[in-house]
Order: sequence, then C-alpha cells, then structure tokens
Amino acid sequence: MAGNSNKDINRFFVVGINYRKTDAAVRGQFAINEAQYESIIRKAGAAGISEFFILSTCNRTEIFGLADDPGQLSALLCSETAGSLSLFESLAYIRNGAEAIHHLFRVAAGLDSQILGDYEIVGQLKQAVKFAKKHGFVGTFTERLINQVLSSSKEIKNETALSGGTVSVSFAAVQYIRENVQKIAGKRILLLGTGKIGRNTCKNLVDYLPPTEIVLMNRSFQKAADLAAELNLLSAPIEQLEEETRKADIILVATNAPAPTVHSVHVANSGEKLVIDLSIPNNVAPEIAELPGITLVNVDELSKLKDETLQKREQEVPRALAIIEVHQQEFLQWIKMRQYVPVLVAVKEKLQEIHVDPIFGSGISRHFTCEDAAEEKIQKVINVMAVKMRNQNHRGCQYIEAINEYITPANN
Repeated sequence: MAGNSNKDINRFFVVGINYRKTDAAVRGQFAINEAQYESIIRKAGAAGISEFFILSTCNRTEIFGLADDPGQLSALLCSETAGSLSLFESLAYIRNGAEAIHHLFRVAAGLDSQILGDYEIVGQLKQAVKFAKKHGFVGTFTERLINQVLSSSKEIKNETALSGGTVSVSFAAVQYIRENVQKIAGKRILLLGTGKIGRNTCKNLVDYLPPTEIVLMNRSFQKAADLAAELNLLSAPIEQLEEETRKADIILVATNAPAPTVHSVHVANSGEKLVIDLSIPNNVAPEIAELPGITLVNVDELSKLKDETLQKREQEVPRALAIIEVHQQEFLQWIKMRQYVPVLVAVKEKLQEIHVDPIFGSGISRHFTCEDAAEEKIQKVINVMAVKMRNQNHRGCQYIEAINEYITPANN
C-alpha cells in the first residue's frame, strides 16, 4: 500500500542500532529475518506507515521510513524482535530529514560499515528495498532516494579505492585463519551455511588458503551440493552436523538462523578447533568458548583486524564524501522541485484551457501551425516557469508571467 508521492522530507526517519554502541549479542536480539520482515510488513498499514524498509545485517538493524513520529517505526520494528522496545530505544540513534538521508548514503557507500568500504552492504540494501517494494511499501519518495543512493555508491566504487583490495567480513575470517592457524594445508574446514555470506566466505577460502579439505553444509542440501560441485569441494547433509563438526579443525558458521545451530555437544571432547561465527544473531552457542581447546571468534572480533588495505581505504574517505555530497544535493533539489508540481500542473491546464477557449483561443491559435506546435509551446513555457520557480521562488508572479509568455505572439 504505497502512499502518495507528495511526501515531506521532515517525515523521513531512520531509527537503528549498529556495532558502534552494541555488541553482537545485543544486535542479535534485534536482527530481522525474512519471516519477521514479512510479519512487520503485514502490520505496517495499521500502524500508519506507508513507506519503509528494514536493513538488518551483522553490523546493524535499521528501519528507514516516512512517519509522523520515529516511535512509530521503533514500535513496528520491535513488534517482531526478541529484544524489547525499551532496550532498543535506550540504544538506538534517530536521524531525521537530511541527516537521515545522509546516513543512508554513508551506509550504502560502506563508510559506516564495521570494516570500512565493505561493499557487501549494497547487495543487502537492494534485497531489503526489493522486499519492501514487492509488498507495496516503496513509493515515489523512497524509490527516488534509493536510486540516487545506489548511483552514488556505484560511482564511489568505480571512482575511488574505498572498496579496493579484499576486505570484508567474509575475507576477514579467512585472514584470521591465515594469521592464527599453523600448518593450514591439509586442515579440514566445515562451512555451515551457503547463503550470500557463506558463498563469499567459501570463495575466499578457496582463493586465499593453501589446499585444504573443505566441506559445505546447508539446511537445503542441494544448495550446498551445487556450490561444492562448482568449486570442486565436498558437501554433507545437515543430518551429519555432529559428525562433521567433530571431524573439522576449523568451523565457519554463516547460517542466519534465529537461534544457535552449533552447540557444545557438537564439539566437546573432539580436539582443538577454531570456530568462527559470522552470523547475527549468533549461531554458535556462547558456552562453546568455555570448552577446552575451542577458540570462538565472532564478527566483532574479526572487524578489529587492520591491514594495509584498510589504511589505503581511509585515505579515500574524503573523495567518497564529495561524491555523496553531489548526489545528495541532486536528491534534495528533486525534493524542492516536487513542491512546485501542483502549481505547474495547474498552470499547464489553464494554458490548455486558454488555447481551446472560443474567445481567447481563436486569437492565439493562428500563431501555431498545428496542435503539436501549441502543446510544444505550452510545455516550453512550463519548463521555463519551473526553472524560475526553483531559482526565485515567486509563484504568483510566475503564474501571470507564464500566461503572458504563452499569449504573446513575439515569443512564439
């Protein structure tokens, strides 16, 4: 149920939490999966929300939308989260209008990511908006904003080195393995979960580690089997989870489940293991870290990795911000022009009425060779009027001026 297109920028809010103020455990309480997102969408209309989308990643959970009050968005989001509304509001940031718009530009560019320049956020943003649009909650305002944001993000990707090199959460996991595991060659690695993050992690394992035995596992076995066949790896059904976790030296978990899928029983008394949890909410039970020989690492710890690539990315931040400024101003200019649309439509209709009027129109029509020429002149007058309204903001004077310009023969 998309709303009308005449939306006020002051009604646009973002309310959210991210890695800056909350750890992975807290963020997990407010992570939104597809089923929760769909349930929230069903409630949105009754809550008075016509345009919104939710961005939920390992770094953040944010709800963007048009509302009379940001509390409407918070309540809608938390109606489906494990965490309470009171906890969310005590931790959340709220941005409004131009600040909320700027925040979205930064997020899409990777400037607000836990790992600077992480470009995986773009795909996650597209999916979030696509889901909302499918259910009718992306209207004119949101669609225009997202298009401008994605255009900005693409230009930053192409024109700067902000996302240069290979640094992302999935690559950080591989980097951690390289730096902390001795004699990697020949180790048995179990990757649990072959969605987008899991797939990226898998490719990084193949590309950046010496030959190892990699086993893929997914709730849908065929999905794991297909990726394993593509990359010449092994696969196993989820029913063999305990058997495979016990055999593995390294376990990477990217299952995106609402609760832990790997527990102490899966790894207890089975030797030394490195367990990396790439999921939010955490999909590895935290008590595993207390077991002898088990090292448990989550996304917050992975994000602390610093290397030469990140230093180069930091130098690109000013260039990225300059690109954002251009695109943001284009969007704000579009917002400004929209307030004039009703007046421009009214003037165009009036000029068309004048053209066909039996008294006034007969004196004007002789200056045009055909109806197409008259319509072309009317549109030209409207275009000139739009430019003047944008630059001078004197509606009444330009209304009269437009009519004079149309009926004056010297200007035909």
